[in-house]
Amino acid sequence: MFANLSACSKNLNNVDVISLSCIPQLLYNVLNAALILSGSICLVILIVSGIQFVLSGGENKQVEGARKSITWAIVGLVLVLMSYLIINLIATATGVSCILLGNC
Repeated sequence: MFANLSACSKNLNNVDVISLSCIPQLLYNVLNAALILSGSICLVILIVSGIQFVLSGGENKQVEGARKSITWAIVGLVLVLMSYLIINLIATATGVSCILLGNC
């Protein structure tokens, strides 16, 4: 899931130092972590909003609030997935496959 940064680190005075060659792997790790985090947050929001929707008892104000939360959670997830798709398209078009695969 995450790229190993120790492969691109250099040993300097018996201390492992991450060099500039680690930037693509670091970017890969950040993108994956952001995707996992946003998906998890969206799932929690959808579950909580679904519970609010069920427990609203038919009150229009609570039903509308739950619907808006569900709608915006789905919109946010779509935006995150579209941004991930755009990054993948740019990486493929420019030939920077390190960002996609995490192994440079």
